[in-house]
Formats: sequence, C-alpha cells, structure tokens
Amino acid sequence: MVTGAVRVLRAAVLPLALIGLTALAGVVLGRVYAGGLLTWLVIGAAAGSVLVSVAARRLPSWLVAPVSVVAMAGWTLWSLRLAATRAELPGGLLEVTADAARNGIPRLLTAMIPVEPTPDTVLVPVVAAWLAGLTGAEVALRTGRVLLGYLPAAGLYAAALYVVGPNAEPAVGSTLAFVAVAALGLATPTRSAPGGGDPTAELTPRVRAAVRLRLATSAALGVALVVGLVALLGPIVAEQVDGRPVDPRRYVEPPQVQTLDENPLIRISGWALHPEQKLLDVSTERPDAQPEADPAAETARSTRIRLAVLSDYDGVTWRVGATYRNAGRILPAATTARDSTVQTVRQQISVAELSGRLLPAVATPREVSGARVAYDPASGTLIRPEGLTPGLRYTVTSAEERPDSNLLATANVPAGDEVARVLRVADGVPDPMRRLATQLAEENGAPFARASAIEQFLAEHYRVVADAPSGHAYPNLGFFLFGPRNGGGQEGTSEQFAAAFAVLGRLSGLPTRVVVGFRTSGQGPVLAGDAYAWPEVLFDGLGWVSFDPLPRPNDEPRPVEEDFRPTPEDPPPSEAPAPTAEPSASPEPVSAADAPPGPDGVSTPVLVAGGSGGLLLVVGVLLLTLLTMRRSLTRSRLVRGDPGQRIAGAWREVTDALRLAGKPVRDDLAATEIAGHARRTLADARAGTTGDDTTAVPDAVAPTGGTAAADASSPAVDELAALLNQVGFAPGAATPDQAARAAEVATAYVTTLRSARPWWRRLLWSVHPTPLRRARRSPR
Repeated sequence: MVTGAVRVLRAAVLPLALIGLTALAGVVLGRVYAGGLLTWLVIGAAAGSVLVSVAARRLPSWLVAPVSVVAMAGWTLWSLRLAATRAELPGGLLEVTADAARNGIPRLLTAMIPVEPTPDTVLVPVVAAWLAGLTGAEVALRTGRVLLGYLPAAGLYAAALYVVGPNAEPAVGSTLAFVAVAALGLATPTRSAPGGGDPTAELTPRVRAAVRLRLATSAALGVALVVGLVALLGPIVAEQVDGRPVDPRRYVEPPQVQTLDENPLIRISGWALHPEQKLLDVSTERPDAQPEADPAAETARSTRIRLAVLSDYDGVTWRVGATYRNAGRILPAATTARDSTVQTVRQQISVAELSGRLLPAVATPREVSGARVAYDPASGTLIRPEGLTPGLRYTVTSAEERPDSNLLATANVPAGDEVARVLRVADGVPDPMRRLATQLAEENGAPFARASAIEQFLAEHYRVVADAPSGHAYPNLGFFLFGPRNGGGQEGTSEQFAAAFAVLGRLSGLPTRVVVGFRTSGQGPVLAGDAYAWPEVLFDGLGWVSFDPLPRPNDEPRPVEEDFRPTPEDPPPSEAPAPTAEPSASPEPVSAADAPPGPDGVSTPVLVAGGSGGLLLVVGVLLLTLLTMRRSLTRSRLVRGDPGQRIAGAWREVTDALRLAGKPVRDDLAATEIAGHARRTLADARAGTTGDDTTAVPDAVAPTGGTAAADASSPAVDELAALLNQVGFAPGAATPDQAARAAEVATAYVTTLRSARPWWRRLLWSVHPTPLRRARRSPR
C-alpha cells in the first residue's frame, strides 16, 4: 500500500508542476489588474486543462483535444459571465462574448492600468492559459518529454511579462518560483521499472554497462551544455536586470475621438442656433453637500457638466489632443490640488440627441457604470469608443474640486516644461491683440489680477449673440476684439469669449485652456442652449480655476476704444511748429552761372556729381539690403524650425512667387486649388501670356489652356500641397525628409517661374519687397 501511495504521489508531481507553471503566468499578469479575479480565473484554466488531460489519459490522443476544448468553452463562458456581472456590464452572454472575441487583444493592450477584469480583458488570458496547459500536459504526460512540455507554460509566462512591461515591479519572486517548480517536476521520476527495481537489471552485464555508459555520457554532455549556456548568457541577462522593459502598448493605437470631437468648440454656434434641442437628461446628487436652507437656492445652483478640455492651439484651431485608454468602472485617482476641497457629485445621465464619442461628466470622474469608457487622466475627460446613442444611460461619480477663493489673490502660476503645452502661443499673433494683452498685464501684476482683468475687459466691452459665425483662428479673434461694431465685430458666442480669454491669458504669461460643456441646474433636461465654453487658468496649489468672461444679462457693452485704442504700426510724422514770423523781404535770386564760388564754396558740377553718386550709393545699399533680407527670409523658411514649419515656409515661397509673377491667390482657396493655379501660371509664363490676374480661381472654373504643358514640365507643386495638408490635419507628423523635399520642390518651382519671366522682371524679382511686407504682417 505504501508503494502504491508513493507511486500515486510521484505521478501527481508532474501534473501539479504543469498547473503551477501555467498559473504563475496568471500571477504575473494579475499585477496590472484590479483585484484578484483574473489570477483566479487563470489558475482555474490551468488546473482544468491539465486535469482534463490526466482524466482522459486512457483515451486516444486524437480524442483528448476535442474533450478539452469543450471543457475550455464552458470555463471561458462562466468566466466571462462572472466578469460581466462584477463589472455591471449590460447585455446578454452571447453579446458580451462576441464583443470580447472581437476586441479582446486591442482592449487588453490599450486598457488603463489597473485593468478592470471585464470580459474583453479576461478572455485572452483564460483561453491562452487553457491551451498552454492542454499542450504541455499532452506532451509531458503522454510522450514523457517533460522539457518539451514545459515550453507552452514558459511561453505564456514570457508573454505575461511582456504585456506587463514597465507597468509593475520586477517579477523576481514569481520567476524564482517558476524555476523551482520546473526543477521539482524534472527531479521527480514519472515512471519506474516493474517491481520498483533497476530497469537494467534484466539486461546482460555487457549491455547493462553500455547502457549506463551512454546515460552517463548524455548526462555529462547535458550538464556541460547547461553550464556553457549559463556562462555565455548569464552576463547578458544580468545586464538587462536594471533595464526598463518595453511597453507593448506603444505599438497599439489607443481609442481615438472623431473629427467632430477633436474640436467641439466649433459646435457652440450650431447649438446656439437651435437652443431647444434636447441633448441630455441629468439627475444630480451631492452626498457630501450640506442641505440648503432655501430649497429654491438648492435648485438654482449651477452645475457645469464638462464635455471636452482643449489644451492645444496652433493659431487656427483649439484641439483636445488627449490620449484615451480603455478603463473600467473605477478610474485612476488624480492628485488633488493642495489648497482645494473635494466634493462628491453623483449624476445619472441619459443621452438624447448628443452625438459623437465624448461622454459628458462633472469634473473629475472617479467611477463610471452603465457604459464602457476610455479615460484621459491629463484632462479628466471620458469617451465612449462605440459612440453615443440615444437612450444610453450611465452613472458617473465625480470628485469636484473647489479652490480656496481666499488664496487666489496671492497665488502664483506654474512655469517650465510641465506646463509648456498650456503656455504655448503659436506664431502669427496680431499686433493689436499682443498690445492689448501687454496693456492688461502692465496694469495688473499678480496672476489672478491679470486673469480677472481679462475677464472683466471681455465682459464689459463685448456682446453675446447667438447667430455669430463660428471661428477662433487669429483673424476671427482679431475681428471679434477690434472689428467695427456696426460691421459684426465685438460680438460673438462663448466660443470667441473663451478662446480670446485663453489667448490673451497666454500672452500675459498665464497657463490657460478652453473647456466645452453645459451649464445646467443639475436636474432635468440639458438643452443645446445650455452648451457653452469657458476658460480655465492653472494656479499653484489650487489647480485649474474657471473664469466666466461672458457679459452679464442686460449689460450694455462699452466701446472698446474707451479703454484700448490700437496704436498704428507706422507713427505719423511729427508736426513741426509753424514759424512765428516771416522774413520782411526775400533776397534777390542770384544766377548760379554768374556767382563765382567763394573761397570755401563748391562748384555746381561737383555738387551734381556728388549728389548723383550719393544717390546711386543709397540705391545700391538699399537693393543689397533687400536682396540680403529676401535671401534671409527664404533661408529661415526652408531651413529653420521643425518639419511642419519648414513645409509651411516652402508653401509661402510658392505663393510669394505667384504674387511676384502677377498671379496672386486668394486666402480662401484650398491648397490643391492653389497648386492647380500654380501649374497654369507657369504654363502661361512659358507660352508668353504675361497678363496679370488679381486673384486665383479654382480649377473647376479656371481656363484649361496650358495645363497639360504645366503638368508635364512644372515641379511637383501637387506634392507640396499634399504635404501642407498633412501638416494642417496631422500636426507633428511631418518628417525632416518631407521638409527637405518640400524645400526642393519650392526652390525648383520658384526658379522655373522666375526664368520664364522677362529679363527686366527677373532683375527685380530678387529685390522686390512684397514678400518682406507680407512676412511682417503674417509671419505664419
């Protein structure tokens, strides 16, 4: 009986070792998951796969896999149902399973850490653990090749380490346990000779000696091979111990917002034109708030529901610029500002007619249920990767920060690389806007005083109108701030108020951003008329503080000229005082020919020659200066700056060349239309058609004569137009090689167009001051 128990124990060692090796992969992967559910599900898959193989060891080998797969399907479905129940995900088992099968791998690699065990994040580990256990058990138990049977578990363990990457502490303990379990399985014999004796006892002495010699030689060679590999690979592995592992998440694109959501600021004007459109239904609770003595005051309290945070501005468009990661119900806790208090806000939100992917919530969300979300910790905003649908209902619990208003007057603002993004001012700021920011900053030294001055200036001098056109590029903001009031200037929606505040704030040294959301009482429907944008300023110790530059109802705005009058770019000539007395008599004119020069006088020919020479010298110096400035401008456009700026500079070289050739382009044309106009201009110049145009026209309405010749011989301006569109729609994606190619195309086009001009125009080409004046007005 003792011998039978020992035999059963020895037989159980290898299956237990296989279970342990496979389960350790779940232990390693579980370090980046919230809770221990994933680890236990992987352990269950490891035990189930190996035990099915042990129980079916007497069945034919071809029958074991189907039986094990059926058992795997049952365990997997139970695991998905358990994960969906704990995550409170809606939908039936079939729907949940299909979604997890489609999105398991990308969501696992884009999920925010700690990863919540949901069906799509547990499916792949559970199935992989079952298949590894099945393969290892069949190879090790049925064929007796233990080392080969360890390979699936070792591969799964390595994959778990790779997926975790640098997002957890080094798995030293798990790795040592993996080695110890593997060694235990190898050290325990799985089969014994009949009767428990020496398996070579029945052999003749000569054969027995040969077998033992062969076994000893094989063992010695194996030991030597292992020692050699350790000596060779040991130092290499040791050098990598302190290295930072690669994060596979950088190879997988996280969930993206739609083009509509990248700049929701442009939706403000559309919503303002249809204020009665129902977007949401909201119910708000504040468990930590003290009840108001007046129920009417409780109802009237305004709640800001945030939709998007826009931190990036390139002089044309404010963009979200967020990196969203799939998240579970519990979101990572953000650091609370030191001098702010936190109040819990719980909202139940039902989507009506709001479209896009951005998910509205009070700042800053901490827990979401009822919807699968992706989260950006930097901005504290949410998206639903599948998009919003009418009837979607979800609950958000947020930690709303309230800064201590008593500390704002003396609070400072941060600076440095950490906030460079929200301090960046794009090139091309209009001079009046820059002078206005300087004037407001000079009169108010403290950061909060500067922000309040900008807020007050906008609220007192401008009017809110619902039908104002959308737009927040520099020209739009310049017209909003300084345009004639009787011509549509000095009025706009909250889009222009918030964008103008943010730009003026950055020009004043304040880190600012624009937020788009809804202002509501917190109960009942949220209409399109409740949508608006507001600016925020970052203060040390207080976090992001909201400002409201909108004018108060029924306030009549004061003319901007009362407090700010932009100074002209070129000061008027000084007015000399009029003479108080006139000479009593005019001297008689003296003929130059009859008047002999005095002893110190200069003859008239000398004066004429000297004046002519001086004039020629001045003209030569002026021409040389213009030539130098033009070449310096070209060099700065094509060589200096990042690739995107150099591509834009190459495009400006082409448009300046068209203007010098008498074929200017309108500012409202697309790049592809301008490229077609450039081809026709070159074809006309080569054909001898030198009549000047005032503006370019699109290809659809332009004459086509000479286009074929231009396509055959002009430089690749279409390629340059494509590069410019890439810079406009994908900032930061241009490469130095593309910038070099843009410079090459622009130089070739300008040279070719110049050579096709008459000789006297070629002489004036390089010293014409028009590009310098345009560059000064608009350095972009």
